[in-house]
Amino acid sequence: MTQAETDAAGDTDETPSARDHRPSRWRMLGRDRAAAVGAVVLTLVALVALFGRLFIGDRAQRQDLDASLRPPSLSDGVYGLLGTDVLGRSMVARLIEAAATTLSVAVPAVLCSLAIGSALGLWAGYHGGRRESVAMRVADVILSFPSLLIAVVVLYVFSPSALNLVLILAVTRIPVYLRTARAEAAELRSRLFVDAARTFGTPSHLIIYRHVLPIALPTLLTVATLDFCFVMLTESSLSFLGIGIQPPDVSWGLMVAQGRQYLQTAWWITVLPGLAIVLTTVSATVLAAWARIATDPAQRWRLTLPRKRRPVQAPVPPEMIP
Repeated sequence: MTQAETDAAGDTDETPSARDHRPSRWRMLGRDRAAAVGAVVLTLVALVALFGRLFIGDRAQRQDLDASLRPPSLSDGVYGLLGTDVLGRSMVARLIEAAATTLSVAVPAVLCSLAIGSALGLWAGYHGGRRESVAMRVADVILSFPSLLIAVVVLYVFSPSALNLVLILAVTRIPVYLRTARAEAAELRSRLFVDAARTFGTPSHLIIYRHVLPIALPTLLTVATLDFCFVMLTESSLSFLGIGIQPPDVSWGLMVAQGRQYLQTAWWITVLPGLAIVLTTVSATVLAAWARIATDPAQRWRLTLPRKRRPVQAPVPPEMIP
């Protein structure tokens, strides 16, 4: 073990025996029912988005005017379970197709903004000085304009498409990660293990990659989980306004917009995709709250207690209470 690694281990105040007895993330997730349900819902949505198209074929676009606006029933098989829309298309197939489209916009946008914003923020926060000032002023300029307004203007000028949506949403969300990563790096650059690595001549990019990034990553991933909800809601809002996903493609927001005029006569056309949006965003929010506690060494112990003994709020772990 190098001196830098020794200092890093001492700085975290965690012994090998403590790491051996640390409960696994899966066990902590299982003890939090709300987070476990949220993880199951997000997993199901991801599996449906990834593999659902292999089973439905072209049923999401297949029209049958004789079956227009049929209510949910078991008499028409699996694809009639949730009813049909005004053109007789299966709501089950369209919800599966829309899940793939919605996630294909939200996930790449979040990943791109996470990668670019985190890299710039860690670089600016570690070096400080003029680099940090320039990066923060750029972030302030982008944040000074509402992201939804920027997306509306840009998509109105250019043709609405999934690629344009990803690019616009990624650019407008970069400052969120840039500011978070900058704050983390600015606080970590004065730590003892970072000073030790710098003293031994380790290049700056390796210090950021090996020492700063692993500590800042849990916070950045928690922010990304919450930002996923915002990006998905923004995409749904733009599609609802008619400047997002365009037919014949379909997304949950577009389905809500297409069914709003039939809300009184065929409620399932609007309510079901709206319910899918709500369940996905709420699950991601609950899971992000759990992840924030699970990745915090000072709060992780709360998830190891039985549910009945778990306190609402405690400032210190129980073993430190006299």
